[in-house]
This record gives sequence, C-alpha cells and structure tokens, in this order.
Amino acid sequence: MSSLAIYVGSFDPVTFGHLDLVHRAAKLFDRVVVAVGVHPSRKVLFSIDERLGLLRQVTAEIANVEIDSFQGLAVAYCARRGARVMVRGLRVSMDFEYELQIAQANADMAPQIDTVFLPTASRYAFVTGSLVREIASHGGDVSRYAPPVVCQALASKIPPV
Repeated sequence: MSSLAIYVGSFDPVTFGHLDLVHRAAKLFDRVVVAVGVHPSRKVLFSIDERLGLLRQVTAEIANVEIDSFQGLAVAYCARRGARVMVRGLRVSMDFEYELQIAQANADMAPQIDTVFLPTASRYAFVTGSLVREIASHGGDVSRYAPPVVCQALASKIPPV
C-alpha cells in the first residue's frame, strides 16, 4: 500500500526549516504533497503562484514530492486527496500546544487522518517565514535561512534599504 502524507503551510517564503521537513517526510512516506494554503484574508509577500513556483524549484530533485495548493481546511484537503497522514513541524515547545490543539480538532473532524509531528532540526528552530521577511526587509542577509532562489525572489520583492 502506498503511503501519502501532506505537509501544509503558507511557505511565505519557503525556508531551510521547511525544506528539512520536506526531505525527512520524503524518506518516511512513499509520496509527499507540499500544499500551500490559500487564505484570502491573510497578508502575504509572495502570491500563491510565486510560492508554488519557488517550492517546485527547491524540491525539484526530490522525486516523490508534489507541490499543490488548497483553500479551506487543511484536513478537508487531506481527505479529498486520500491522505491518511498530515505532517506538521515543531520548532519550539509553544508550537506543540498550538499544533496539538489543531491535530485534535482535525482528528475530531476526520478521524481517518493522523497528524505526524516532526521536530525541526535545532539549527532551524528559530527560523520562520516572518523572521526571514523581516530580516530581508531591513537589508539583512537571509542566505543562512533560505535557498538562493528564495533569497533572489526576496531581493526582487523588497526594495534595497
């Protein structure tokens, strides 16, 4: 039986922390879909098409990874795709409380879907998309936190300081 896992997020922008989780999930599951949530009320730097394009570029070498987007509840998207597993990353202990609450709500709505938590590698535990955007907006070097193609995209979006 083929195993499908879905890793959902905003990926605005994709960071090395995200990629670490993608690589690790790709080793655990036959297929991994990295799904970008579209939330019309959420303010983002990169459009959905830009985020999908960046994710496709930085995951191109991982054969069992697919990039997609969705609207609405992540658990409903997982059910539509026939996934039995949703992958979530944990950076710090505060993430666990929030993620556990979401996982429990998801389990209530769709008991056939399990949430698997993967701890982020310690070197990326503090890295978030918002942190990367903030550093880049002040002209800081984000090459330690995001792939070169993402750094280039950030540079083209954010005017020099």
